[in-house]
Amino acid sequence: MQGLEPGIRRIVAPNPSPMTLHGTNSYVIGTGAVAVVDPGPADPGHIAAILAGLAPGERVSHILVTHAHLDHSPGARLLSQATGAPVLAFGRPDAGRSAVMQDLAARGIAGGGEGVDRSFTPDAVLADGEVLAHGDWSVTALHTPGHFCNHLCFAVGDAVLSGDHVMGWASTLISPPDGDLGDYFRALARLDALGARVLYPGHGAPVADPAARIAALAAHRRERSAQILAALAQGPATVAELTARIYTDTPPALMAAAARNVLAHLIEMTLQNEVAPQGALHPEARFAPV
Repeated sequence: MQGLEPGIRRIVAPNPSPMTLHGTNSYVIGTGAVAVVDPGPADPGHIAAILAGLAPGERVSHILVTHAHLDHSPGARLLSQATGAPVLAFGRPDAGRSAVMQDLAARGIAGGGEGVDRSFTPDAVLADGEVLAHGDWSVTALHTPGHFCNHLCFAVGDAVLSGDHVMGWASTLISPPDGDLGDYFRALARLDALGARVLYPGHGAPVADPAARIAALAAHRRERSAQILAALAQGPATVAELTARIYTDTPPALMAAAARNVLAHLIEMTLQNEVAPQGALHPEARFAPV
């Protein structure tokens, strides 16, 4: 257990991968009766490590989950069973899904990438802007969809636990219908407006300059959209064809995730009337500039 600042500690789950870097960051908020944010995967050893890392006499009173991906939420139920603490989140895995993504999901289009914890059901729902306080700690829940529709960030004073919404080591995966690029841009702007001092992400090191990182992530996405338009100038193309044209230096293990990001861009660009699918909006459709 590593102390990051007064009232915020971190322990990293042993689930390193190309999508999780060193592993999932689990955070302990407060002292005494503490909150645990993102207990991580269904790993009894990690749950035991969280409990062993508490100070003598401390107990877990609340379990908070940023979003229902398999590397963040399944451990919540194990920790709840061990402690009796309730699990709180924005809702089930489809909570907060935009209308266009609801339509895609209804047509059987599944997500990809990090894996959805489809059985995830919180004991209580945290509304956007809701303040949860207990003992010596207080957090404010902020609904920040984009990476995932039920994604929450948690503000603790002028620090924000940013989950997978903003990370320092990589841009986040946006995989429709669970992820939504339009929502991502709006949530980035909201997080930027908070003026946080530091971000503590779901993976990797703290982000010491949140404003600069948020600006860089937004610019990266705008550049990706421009690359897609440039590639489409060569003629209509599918998601797979565009991914191969654009992600020329990406390791093979990450190409599937890259394709999901391209799809997210094409959906948002369709909504903005920049491109159009030839036929129905679908991952296998060919797209052309408008």
